[in-house]
Amino acid sequence: MKASAPGCPCGLAPVLFLLLAAPPTAATQKNGINIYSLTVDSKVSSRFAHTVVTSRVVNRANIMQEATFQVELPKRAFITNFSMVIGGVTYPGNIKEKAAAQEQYSAAVARGESAGLVKASGRKTEQFQVSVSVAPAAKVTFELVYEELLKRHLGAYELLLKVQPQQLVKHLQMDIHIFEPQGINFLETESTFMTNELADALTVSQNKTKAHIQFKPTLSQQKSPGQEDTVLDGNFIVRYDVHRTVSGGSIQIESGYFVHYFAPEGLPTIPKNVIFVIDKSGSMRGRKIQQTREALIKILDDLSPNDQFNLVSFSGEAAQWKPLLVPASAENVNQARSYAASIQTQGGTNINDAMLMAVQLLDSANQKELLPEGSVSLIILLTDGDPTVGETNPARIQKNVKEAIDGQYSLFCLGFGFDVSFAFLEKLALDNGGLTRRIYEDSDSTLQLQDFYQEVANPLLTAVTFEYPGNAVEKVSRDNFRLLFKGSEIVVAGKLRDQSPDVLSAKVRGQLHMQSITFQTESSVAEQEKEFQSPKYIFHSFMERLWAYLTIQQLLEQMVSASDAEKQALETRALNLSLQYCFVTPLTSMVVTKPEGKEWSEVAEKPVETKNKHRNFYLGGPLSRFRTAGDRRSRITAGPSGKTPSDLWRAGPQGPLNSPHPYPLMAGKSLLPDMLLAPSIPDEVFRGVDLRAKDAPQARVPAVASDPITGRIWERKASGSSTDLSQSAKTASPPGLLPASLRPGPRLVLVSQPALPTLGTTAAVPAPIQAPAVILMLPGQSVDRLCVDIKHSQGPMNLLSDPDQGVEVTAQYETEKAQFSWIEVTFKNPQLQVRAIPEHVVVTRNRRNSGYKWKETLFSVIPGVKLTMDKAGLLLLSSPDRVTIGLLPWDGPGEGLRLLLRDTDRFSSRVGGTLGQFYQDVLWGPPAAADDSKRMLRVQDLEYSATRLLKLDYQEGSPGTEISCWSVEL
Repeated sequence: MKASAPGCPCGLAPVLFLLLAAPPTAATQKNGINIYSLTVDSKVSSRFAHTVVTSRVVNRANIMQEATFQVELPKRAFITNFSMVIGGVTYPGNIKEKAAAQEQYSAAVARGESAGLVKASGRKTEQFQVSVSVAPAAKVTFELVYEELLKRHLGAYELLLKVQPQQLVKHLQMDIHIFEPQGINFLETESTFMTNELADALTVSQNKTKAHIQFKPTLSQQKSPGQEDTVLDGNFIVRYDVHRTVSGGSIQIESGYFVHYFAPEGLPTIPKNVIFVIDKSGSMRGRKIQQTREALIKILDDLSPNDQFNLVSFSGEAAQWKPLLVPASAENVNQARSYAASIQTQGGTNINDAMLMAVQLLDSANQKELLPEGSVSLIILLTDGDPTVGETNPARIQKNVKEAIDGQYSLFCLGFGFDVSFAFLEKLALDNGGLTRRIYEDSDSTLQLQDFYQEVANPLLTAVTFEYPGNAVEKVSRDNFRLLFKGSEIVVAGKLRDQSPDVLSAKVRGQLHMQSITFQTESSVAEQEKEFQSPKYIFHSFMERLWAYLTIQQLLEQMVSASDAEKQALETRALNLSLQYCFVTPLTSMVVTKPEGKEWSEVAEKPVETKNKHRNFYLGGPLSRFRTAGDRRSRITAGPSGKTPSDLWRAGPQGPLNSPHPYPLMAGKSLLPDMLLAPSIPDEVFRGVDLRAKDAPQARVPAVASDPITGRIWERKASGSSTDLSQSAKTASPPGLLPASLRPGPRLVLVSQPALPTLGTTAAVPAPIQAPAVILMLPGQSVDRLCVDIKHSQGPMNLLSDPDQGVEVTAQYETEKAQFSWIEVTFKNPQLQVRAIPEHVVVTRNRRNSGYKWKETLFSVIPGVKLTMDKAGLLLLSSPDRVTIGLLPWDGPGEGLRLLLRDTDRFSSRVGGTLGQFYQDVLWGPPAAADDSKRMLRVQDLEYSATRLLKLDYQEGSPGTEISCWSVEL
C-alpha cells in the first residue's frame, strides 16, 4: 500500500470525519458491504494537523457491489493524498494543475463516467467521496490524508470528529496525539453520542506538553440498546489551548524552518469606536430580523463603557440612529436596545449609501477630535442580499467604500444566509483590513452573530510588525498585521538561511492604546531541533509543510483584493507551492483513477464559498452514496389527486358524503367535521335551542366517527341518524375488505377521540395534577422532599448561591404562564455559564458560546465539571465534590423548564437564595390539629405554610409519577 505523504502532526481546528460504506445500516448489511476496520489517526504538533483516515471493507455478498468512502474535512484543510488498494493494486490520486486535470475530467464526463469528488457539505466542512465496485469476497482499503494549520478561536483550538459509521465495526479506533512545546494549558472533550457505557471506551492521558485521546469501542459498546445497529452517530470534539507569557512569543524550529506564534497575555483592551450597519430590507423579515435584533441587543450589552458606538439601519435608504457616535453608557445602551428592538423590515437593499453613511460618521467624529486617541474604529455590516437600490454595481461599491475608508478603519462583513454574494462581501472586507463570515440561517443564528462580535470585541494591538535578522531567515510569510484581538493568534513562518546564527531572535512591534510596545523573543536552533525528535508525535519536516500551507492560504487571500496585474503573480506562486507540496487547493485538482478501466477517472477539486450552499462543483452527475443493481427503496407515492396519503387526511372530503353538500348543513351553515360527538345524537339534545340564534352553540357532526369505548365505527347520515359501520363490515364486506364507505378514496375518516359531553350539561372534570415549579430533595431532614410553587416573582431570582461550592443559579419565572422563561447556572471554577431557555441550552466558556437543542445527547468533560444530556432532555452538571444541578424541558402538565438538585448534602453552610434557604436549618411544626394536611415550617426568620398535596414528580421526565409531598408557595 502506498505510504502516507510525510507531513506534520495534526492540529486542532474544526475537523470532521464522516465514514460510510453505504447509507442505512440495514441496506449496508443486506447488500453485503461490511466495514471491518475504520481508523482515524490525527497527529497535532504546534497547531499543525496531519490526519489519516483509513477504511477497510469487504464484500460479503455473492455478487458485485459498490462501496462508498466518504469523509468530511475542514474547509481550511488541504487534501494531500488519497489511495485505494484493491486486490493488492494501489490506485493513487495524482495532484495536477486544475486546467490539466479538467481536460481529463471533461473527457470522462463526456462518456458519462465521472463525478466530482469534493463538495461543500456543512458550515465548517466539505465532503470527499469516492465509490468503487467490489467483487464478491474482495477487500478494498481506502486512505485519505489531509493537513491543516489550526486557527485559535476565542482562546481555544478545536478538533471536531463526526463519527457515523452506520454499521457495527469490528475494529473502530480514533487516536489524537497532541504535542505542544509551549505546554498544554487545558484540554476538554465533548460528544453528542457518548453514553456512560461508551465513556469507558474513551481514554485521555496528558502531561505538560503531550496528550493522547483514544476512542476504541468494542462491538457490544457500539450497539444500540436491544438492537443490532450502531449508537455511534454524532460529533466528538477536543478543545485545548497552550500556556502563554506576557511576551506572548514562541519560536519553534524544525528541519531548517521556523514558526513564530504570537498571542501575548495580560494586555489591556484598546477602546473601540464601532458602527453597526444593519440590513432591514424586506428579505430580512421574519426570523432573520428577530434573531438580528436579539443578537444586537446582547452585543450592545457587551460594549465596554470606554467604547463609542452608533447604529445605521438601511433598506432602500439608510438612516442613522444618532447624529454622532455616543459613549456606551448605561443610558445610551438602553436607548439603543429600544431602537434595535423596534427595527422593522421593508424595501430594497442600498448597501452603498449605508456604508458611506457609516464612514461619514467616523470621519466626522475624527475631524471633530471626538475619537479617543489610540482607539480602534470598526464597521460591522450585516446583510442578507445583494444590492438592489442606489448603486448596485458590486465593483463600484467596493471602490467607493475603499476610497472612503482610505485605510483608517476596519470593515467586517456578515452575510446572512445564501442569497448574498459571499465573494462581494469578502473583497469588501479584505480591501479594508477586515474579514467576512457567513451567518447560517438556523435556530442558533443569534449565537453565531454574538460569537463573531466576541472575536472582534477586544482589540489588543494595532499595526503589528515582525522583524527578523536579514542574515538569519528567508521566504518569510506575511509579517505585518493591522489588528490583534484577544483570544486569537498571529502566525509567521519562514526558512532559516544555511549560515544562520545559533540563536534566532525576533522583535514584534505594535501599538497599545496610548503607547508603542516592542516584544523580543529568542530561540536556540539546536534546542528547538531536539524538541521535535519524537517519531510518535511528529512527522519529520512537518514545519516546512506548515510554512507552505500558511503561505498558500495567505497568497489566496491576497488574490481577492489584488489588482489584475498583481493577481497573476500571486496565483503563479500559490500554484507552484500547491504542486510542490501536493496540496489540493482552489488552483489544483486531484485525479483519482478507478480500476473499472484505464479511461475511468474522477477529479477532486477544492470547493469555494458560493451564493448557494447546495451547489456542487464540477459534478458530472448526482452522487449516489450506495447503489446496487436491483435495489428498490420504499416510498410514499401520490394518488390520482397528486397528494400523498397524509395530504388526503388533511384535505377533508372531496365529494358528497350521503349529502348534496360536502358537509351536513344546519341553520344554513356547513358543519365542519373537526369535532367528534357520541355515536348517536338524540333529538332531545337540540330541543329548546334556536339554531338560528347568533349565540347558539354550533353542534358539529362528523361524517364518520368511532366510539372511543366500544371501538365501533359510526357513519352520520344527512338525516341525522347514525349507522354502525363496524356491523356492516362484518355482514356486507368480503373477507379482508372494508365497507365501501370506509375504503380509501375521497371520503373523510376521523380517528377515535374521547366523546364530548352532551350539549346543555356540565361534566365535572377534575383538574390535572400539576408538576410544581421545583422539587427540593432535603436529605437528613424530617421531611425529605419539598415541592415549591412560585406565585410571586418580579425580575430575575437568585435561586441558589453557594460561595464555597462556587456555583450560582438564577432564573426568571413567569407567574402568568407558571413556568421559568430561563434558568442560568454559573460556575466560578472553571468559569462556565449554562443558560437554558425552552428552545435550547447555551454553554458559555471563555466567551465561546455553544448551543445545544434539548433531547440531543451530550457528553462533555471540562476540568472540574461534567455536562451530560440524555434523549429525554435531562441536562446534568456534575463533579465529584459538587452538588449536581439538573435542567429539564418538562412537557407534562404544568410544562416548562424545571430545575433538579442532587447530592444536596454537599451544600456548604453558606448556601443561600430563594431555594438555597431550605438547605439551612429548617424547623417543621407539627400538623395542624384541625387539618393534618397543613403545617408550618420556619427557615431562619421566615415562616411558610406547607400543605400536603398530590403533585407530579418531573425528575425522571414525562409523563412523571404521582407523589404526595409537602408543598409551599413563595
